Amino acid sequence: MTDPLTQIVTLLRPGAPYAKITSASGAWRVRRDEDGIVFYNLTLAGRAMLEIDGRTPVLLEEGDFALIPAARRFTMASVDPVLPDGQFTEPVLIAPGQVRIGDPDLPVTAQQLVGHCTFGTRDAGLLLTLLPDLVVIRGEDRLAMLIRLVADEARATRPGREVVLERLLEVLLIEAFRATGGITAPPGLLRGLGDPHLSIALRTLHADPARHWTVAELARAAGLSRSAFFARFEREVGRTPMTYLTGWRMSLAKDRLRRRDGSLAEIGASLGYGSASAFNTAFAREIGQPPGQYALATAQPAREDKPF
Repeated sequence: MTDPLTQIVTLLRPGAPYAKITSASGAWRVRRDEDGIVFYNLTLAGRAMLEIDGRTPVLLEEGDFALIPAARRFTMASVDPVLPDGQFTEPVLIAPGQVRIGDPDLPVTAQQLVGHCTFGTRDAGLLLTLLPDLVVIRGEDRLAMLIRLVADEARATRPGREVVLERLLEVLLIEAFRATGGITAPPGLLRGLGDPHLSIALRTLHADPARHWTVAELARAAGLSRSAFFARFEREVGRTPMTYLTGWRMSLAKDRLRRRDGSLAEIGASLGYGSASAFNTAFAREIGQPPGQYALATAQPAREDKPF
């Protein structure tokens, strides 16, 4: 049956334009304000404090992996000693892929593999709302291996680099997200997939988004009463079943429109709309502009022609 998490990560089309190893010493603090990126950090040695706006600081130690899927402002800082509040350190590039932070005359006390990836879809904001805004995984050798492969490939100039990076990042994101699924995840797709009843409904829905689903049908697939299913879905996934279905249909529609993959009638039919007119009305209501206008504004060239 269709795996919703794989579908979403595939639609995101991640790329890795930048990866580096940072070595830090003494008291230091760096601030990152980039928007629209996914930041990752593998602590190779020592410790560091991750502080994301609006969240409790997280201590990262050797072997810990942190992933921030959503665009969030955050800082990374030394643990001991601590730089006074309001002060920041300017990273210094000392060699390709190598950055020094803090007093260069002091021994290195923390080392991290850090980087970020970007998304090939302009619909990343909607898709990211289905995923957690912070992932912290401790002591997972599989993730450490994957992130090292990503960094190595990002710094290389081998043939097929873009394709290899995209596939590695897809695997990395899936591994990271599924490692944090279940009841401990925040409301969203991962938490829904961790529920034995809702996961059946979600996979069924993703397998056939064109079907004219009702809450009663999805409840039967999940083995729950209609009222119990509706309340459980809204609580665990963070939106109603029909709102989730509509959002997923719009994500699929946007992807096909950008790629010029079919006529409006064909795209609409593949998503359960009986005519181009019905699809046009639904798309305009949800997105704020007709699908034809959206396609003209966001159409992309064939992927093999895109520069990395």
